[in-house]
Amino acid sequence: MRIGLFGGSFNPIHNGHIAIGKWMLENKRLDEVWFMVSPQNPLKVNKALPDAEERYHLVKQALADEPRLIAKDYELSLPQPSYTWTTLQHLKADYPDDEFVLILGGDNWKRLERWRHWKDIVWQYEIGTYPRNGEIPISSTMIREMIAQGADISPFVPKAVVQLLNHKNVT
Repeated sequence: MRIGLFGGSFNPIHNGHIAIGKWMLENKRLDEVWFMVSPQNPLKVNKALPDAEERYHLVKQALADEPRLIAKDYELSLPQPSYTWTTLQHLKADYPDDEFVLILGGDNWKRLERWRHWKDIVWQYEIGTYPRNGEIPISSTMIREMIAQGADISPFVPKAVVQLLNHKNVT
């Protein structure tokens, strides 16, 4: 299979993430896109995050009606911090018959040289990029700010996310 790897904190997952996954499915000729929930981005170590298992559960529920967009908790069992190179090496060993395409936001593409083994990643894996910084009019930061203000996030996130966050009384 040809699998897109879409890694991130997904704090929380939103409709923009899902649109990117669908776009990559079609435009990169992928069989599936795996949403790889990261326990902690090594370049954002001072950022507090909700529990990784909770974020994974949210992603899983958000993608429940998208059969080719798959929530994965794969990185949660790997050594920390989560380096993309380490994840790719484990995936290559665990899924030797599959081809992986790394999905990156334009912001990460611009600072890829800060990543561990970035040259190996570029040489060994296809990379699909998508725009960021205002080109996608939604972000997890925006959603978190809306939640803090008590605003309605339902136009920007899947229904399952709204229901789960309301159930937790997150405001």
